[in-house]
Amino acid sequence: MPEISDVLNNIESRPSVQVAALDIGSNSFHLVVARIVADNVQILHRVKQKVRLADGLDKNNRLSQEAIDRGLASLQVVAESLQGFEPDTVRIVATYTLRKAKNAKDFIKAAKKILPYPIEVISGIEEARLIYSGVAHTVQNAGQRLVVDIGGGSTEFIIGDGFETKILRSLQMGCVSYTNQFFKDGNLSSSAFKKAITAAQQELELIDNKYLRLGWQSCFGTSGTIKAIVLQAQALNENGPEGFVSIDALKKLRELSIEAGHTDKLALSSITEDRIPVFAAGLSILIAVFKSLKILSMEYSAAALREGVIYEMEEQLAHHDIRERTAQSLSTRYDVDIDQARRVHDTTLYIYDKSRKAWKIGGQQHRNMLEWAALLHEVGLQINSRGVQRHSGYILQNVDLYGFNQEQQNLLATLARFHRKKLRLEELPEFWQFDPDTVNKLLIILRLGVLLNIKRQDNILPEFEVDVSDNQVLLRFPQGWLENKPIFSADLVREAEQLKVLQYSLSFE
Repeated sequence: MPEISDVLNNIESRPSVQVAALDIGSNSFHLVVARIVADNVQILHRVKQKVRLADGLDKNNRLSQEAIDRGLASLQVVAESLQGFEPDTVRIVATYTLRKAKNAKDFIKAAKKILPYPIEVISGIEEARLIYSGVAHTVQNAGQRLVVDIGGGSTEFIIGDGFETKILRSLQMGCVSYTNQFFKDGNLSSSAFKKAITAAQQELELIDNKYLRLGWQSCFGTSGTIKAIVLQAQALNENGPEGFVSIDALKKLRELSIEAGHTDKLALSSITEDRIPVFAAGLSILIAVFKSLKILSMEYSAAALREGVIYEMEEQLAHHDIRERTAQSLSTRYDVDIDQARRVHDTTLYIYDKSRKAWKIGGQQHRNMLEWAALLHEVGLQINSRGVQRHSGYILQNVDLYGFNQEQQNLLATLARFHRKKLRLEELPEFWQFDPDTVNKLLIILRLGVLLNIKRQDNILPEFEVDVSDNQVLLRFPQGWLENKPIFSADLVREAEQLKVLQYSLSFE
């Protein structure tokens, strides 16, 4: 009989990669580590840290130092599980609280010293899309489905079919923010529940009619809040369908909470102690959701935002990037001149490839941002050809860009906003995911790509060389070519003056 070690040595293993997704939420931090093998995602490890980051937001939307310290302490715990991961295999996304916090950069800068990976602050719509992706990859129900995720500071609502979303919304109501607003002293009165439910229904007035018209065949709830409610409802009715909750069960839980009178006396055998303080707020929001959207029953789904991030990482590793589809869709919607976009794209990437080593701007993300900017820099023509750069910047700053986090969207809008004409330092935003000098270099490369194709024609621009060093750019054209192009030369002289604003010099020969 062969030894087990011999059998193991003779087994041929397939290539695999480990990836990790960290969700920096308003109530909890969630880490998921997974293995991707043969286009299949296998969840290996989970870490959950109760942080209640949203508790630290004051009325001026500033995050307290105490809350920042709590968050950083939790990241120290998470960091142990991320040791040895390559940068491209870890994605960290932050949601409502860091979206709202005016001093979010203070937390992110401190977090960089703990985790050597970028923290992406994502929009509510992007959060909703990723939540739906997590659910869609893990449930089998056919037809349109409604997905609801109650977080610490916001609640997301999505209707989709298969893997495609139909409508997404994020409303500013969550179990932590509503606890502070309606149940801060721990009293569980009928009046407090009524106020909380009414406030949630007022928020839902923004979406209820549209969602009801679109409709759905199945309804899923995600997040720890809904899990706690479903588990407690199940404990009250052991004969009910497992994993589901009804409006009658929600009302019964509300009455039991009111009878208890205070969170300290709330006897909830099926949920963890740290979930009890925010239970009433989450319950109030869910009752409002059931009422406004006329839901009779909801099924709990364990998959949520971090699983959505993991599955999207699997797709990106297989070269199916949602951001490509987003950029292509926008270019169609705004009737982009594809021929001109291609010219700018090709010239921009040529300059990038010639510059990246000397300027130390290598990396797929920098290249991708230039490609998307080259494709979309003229979306503002749909508004007006005058001031096209301002219109393009405005559109890209405010449109829903699925797959892009807030920093990436901000950079794309900035590149489009300043792809031509005057550079204004005071209007350049502050980035924390992208180094300021790198932003300047990407901006210079795109501007040159646009300028060198100003004639909007093929076969006009000759082969040319690019040399960069430190803060200098040199363009070399064929001998004598510029002598016959006085307007082109004048444009380069003017561009050289603009680049001085960024403390870069442009020369040409």
